[in-house]
Amino acid sequence: MSAIGLRAPVAPAAGLRGPVRVLLRQHRRSLWAACALLVLGIGIVIGLRIWVAVASSDELCADGDTTRCGDGFYLPTHARTVTETNLASGGTAALLLAVLIGVFVAGPLIARELESGTFRLAWAQSASPAQWLAARLALPAALATAGMTVLVLVYRWGWSGIRSNPRASGLSWFQSGIHPALGPTAVAYALLAVAVGALCAVVVRRTVLSMSLTALVLGTVMLGFGKRYELWPTVRALGGDYPSGEAWHTESGMLTASGKEIYWKDCFRAGTTVPEDPASCLRNQGGITHFVDYHPASHFWPLQLVETGILLVLAAAAVALAFRVLRRRHG
Repeated sequence: MSAIGLRAPVAPAAGLRGPVRVLLRQHRRSLWAACALLVLGIGIVIGLRIWVAVASSDELCADGDTTRCGDGFYLPTHARTVTETNLASGGTAALLLAVLIGVFVAGPLIARELESGTFRLAWAQSASPAQWLAARLALPAALATAGMTVLVLVYRWGWSGIRSNPRASGLSWFQSGIHPALGPTAVAYALLAVAVGALCAVVVRRTVLSMSLTALVLGTVMLGFGKRYELWPTVRALGGDYPSGEAWHTESGMLTASGKEIYWKDCFRAGTTVPEDPASCLRNQGGITHFVDYHPASHFWPLQLVETGILLVLAAAAVALAFRVLRRRHG
């Protein structure tokens, strides 16, 4: 038997080192830009916290008030107001960053090579089509996971410090502009972006069109999670037993004698924003007991983990489909 026949097969991990090194050299400028963006995001959060700490010398009260305590007026420092406004958009920034990752994977990383034909050079050497695609998935997935994890940790530190003020406004954990950046959901969105970008690239094989389709798909998924409060059962409070603390109110109204739910929103005049007398309106429809459906603060992690799990399943399906399409077209 010849020496060639006795040669052991190359392990998949070893087979990815070469393509990954090539990617690092080809896209080093983009990687430096991504690092700069990461440092900028971290610097903004840290800078805002420092600004609030420095400006705290003008606060006369424990709740951040710059006027005399107990006088009925509340006036925060400009630093605190600006910080609260910016931190209230942290989740939105995380989602936009995920879209940028997906667009980069779809366009410059994969589709551009498929469109120009330069992929044949890699395939003619040591990398198989599967290894070629695996490298273009593994590298951005690893970097996106690491970078997004750091951003989430820094953002949580900044958010929790400002939110600890009893007068902080617009920083509730359940707000759509905040919730995605407070946990693993942000990482899951980044991984989904990598997977969707790869799938769109191997299917469309055109740079601009792949990037546009990736942004459209990711935007649709993100909008679909606008009702994330439905991912976990709510708690119901009856009568005057309204939830205390920072609860996420989802529905409210009254129950009839038969247990039928009638909602406050049904008592708004059609075509206007001026409501009728809500209590009388609901009682006229048979309402006898008030109810409030809500998510307590303890539901934060269940909501985060369920959304994360769904996103990871979608990402895994997109990756599997991308490899299947590549295998059908190129073996």
